[in-house]
Amino acid sequence: MKYSRILLKLSGESLSGDRNQGISNHVLEEYAKQVADIALKGCEVAIVIGGGNIFRGLSGTESGFDRVKGDQMGMLATVINSLALESAIIKAGAKAKVFTAIRMEPVGELYNRDRVTGDLKNRTVCIISGGTGNPFFTTDTASALRAVEIGADVLLKGTRVDGVYTADPEKDPDAKKFDSISFEEVIERRLKVMDSTAFTMCRENNMPIIVFDMNTPGNLMKVVNGLEIGTLICN
Repeated sequence: MKYSRILLKLSGESLSGDRNQGISNHVLEEYAKQVADIALKGCEVAIVIGGGNIFRGLSGTESGFDRVKGDQMGMLATVINSLALESAIIKAGAKAKVFTAIRMEPVGELYNRDRVTGDLKNRTVCIISGGTGNPFFTTDTASALRAVEIGADVLLKGTRVDGVYTADPEKDPDAKKFDSISFEEVIERRLKVMDSTAFTMCRENNMPIIVFDMNTPGNLMKVVNGLEIGTLICN
């Protein structure tokens, strides 16, 4: 495998499948199978998953929630998704454990970088939930932070599209895909890959990002093996 340790960022919305909210058992099982496949082949896998299929802090504030309370509700939504993914990965035959950024045993173990890296070496998929544990930070930022902390080789962002385009390919049929692009060019073109805090953290810590289509079965294995699918973003 080209990458021996990865941080996989998944969106909560993708777990809902064709529905607007909730968890699709089909999508959950497919994601878990792809993760288990690479873990059983020896890749060390950490995962950060969003909670937008259950609750988004920003949308909550638009409905009248206090921003801090809304973000805390969003953190709990990521824990729910993480628990579901943990169960599905174990069912698929791999070891998995949920860590939480805020203390909530026995739901999950409190996040500790050294404990996570130790479990990764023992071939346990570590699902790091609860964002950063602080309001005003997205799960994109959490994924960038955790990738740097655990010394991942790459941050993989699994999405519904197969890479980074000059425009939204779902809206613009003339949008062109990049096979690779620099952090600087992403900024110059104002392309929306991750939020600015997460993106800056990856750039400053030389953490490459690969954006790829997670909804195509087998794509995760291809990316880990170094096949050129998706878009590579690096310095």
